[in-house]
Amino acid sequence: MTGMARPARKKRTTRRGTPSSRLRRAADISLVVLGLAAVGLFVAVKVIGGRDGAPARPGPGDANGAGAAAVASSIGPAGLSNPSGVFADLEAGPDEFDGEAGGEPLPGPAMVSDPYAARPFSPVDDPRVAALLDPEIERSLKAGRIPSMAVVLVSGDRIVWTRSAGLANVRVKTPAACDTVYLIASTFKTMSATALLQQMEQGKFKLDDRVNDYLDGLQIEGENKRHPVTFRHLLTHTSGLPTDFGRHAVWEDVAPPSLTGYLSGRLRLWRRPGTRVLYSNIAFTLVAHLVEKFSGTPFKEYMRKNVFAPLEMRDTAFEPRADMAERLAIPYMPVRRRPGVFRPVDWVKADAWPAGVVYGTAVDLARWLIASVNGGVYKGRRVVGEAAFREMTKRQYDRFAGPVNGGWLNETSGYGLAWWVSTVEGETVIAHSGSVNGYTAFIAGNVDRKTGVAILTNGNKAHRWLYALALKGLAALR
Repeated sequence: MTGMARPARKKRTTRRGTPSSRLRRAADISLVVLGLAAVGLFVAVKVIGGRDGAPARPGPGDANGAGAAAVASSIGPAGLSNPSGVFADLEAGPDEFDGEAGGEPLPGPAMVSDPYAARPFSPVDDPRVAALLDPEIERSLKAGRIPSMAVVLVSGDRIVWTRSAGLANVRVKTPAACDTVYLIASTFKTMSATALLQQMEQGKFKLDDRVNDYLDGLQIEGENKRHPVTFRHLLTHTSGLPTDFGRHAVWEDVAPPSLTGYLSGRLRLWRRPGTRVLYSNIAFTLVAHLVEKFSGTPFKEYMRKNVFAPLEMRDTAFEPRADMAERLAIPYMPVRRRPGVFRPVDWVKADAWPAGVVYGTAVDLARWLIASVNGGVYKGRRVVGEAAFREMTKRQYDRFAGPVNGGWLNETSGYGLAWWVSTVEGETVIAHSGSVNGYTAFIAGNVDRKTGVAILTNGNKAHRWLYALALKGLAALR
């Protein structure tokens, strides 16, 4: 350290001690070390217990108060709590924790045709679907090292099947339910794209217009005017804007920055627009800014009024309500070399929310899927026009190269507007994944058959298993 005066050292006189005095000194040192270790262990237990094991108020159908603990916090560079708001890298964390963690391996998942969900949503527990999917769900939980998941299937304009399995809170053994709240992550991008297209339908812009012409106070830097960034580029991840956030601010109780403040200085091209797919969270943060600009309404408020409310997505929110917080699944990472053992990670509060720091339930996500496979219509209410819907679900480019390439579907896969679009046995399938440390989400829909699968988990980087499960879910609905 600099700028601090060192205390003056006292002169010491030393003499060789007797064997007994040396032994006493060694014993004293050992006691100090043990005391410090005990203090450290106590603090660690309190920190982990505070994240994962706080007593919860009773949730729906839970007379014993087994709902998940739910005080959101920030996450720092090493996955540690950072109340002062340093920096976090949301999607670049480890696949699993090193070292050891307390606790016994997770018991085998209990499959639940959720009674809470059955009342308001009236799903049919089809034995044929159960026979096909229950073993796959169990296999996915084990192979993907996922503590819990909620799965909802839709057909036509209805939820037709629900299943929950595993533990939303491992420490207090809270079972997952279809109303358990998870982070929906980047599946939200499909909703952000819809909000922007709503503005296009009002004549505010055209898909192939230059974005910089509509930016007041912000500019995309490094653009060649012969190759401008268009709205189509933003929605297909071909803008050339940075692929991810990198390290960015998080907070506790302070207000997050405005979208304009966050984007300032970050809109620098990495590649020439239109040359390849470069998955960009920054681009979708810019999408939110444009929605605000065109509508004159803060983005969060706009989404609540124009997307969530018409689709009856009552349990989807940027900040979980108190009743949602009671049902929040704890995010986990598996512990290396300890099968079935998980360590909790902190919930994320970050300025990345337009690209996917959004919370919701599998049932709400299923409602979004119903609109998405029915031409943008939910219970007779149109959320996006027919022309915009066709653009969203039309493959804009023959192929895409990105973080999911090779993990989903086949060589026909490409990008629509926000959606991944693929052809499976001559039918159009749309899909999107989402991932933030300790959560993985996936949605997929067959546009031709009007069927879909929504999956939410508190597992880390579980894409591979959710892709496979979603395909089996779509097959079960054929």
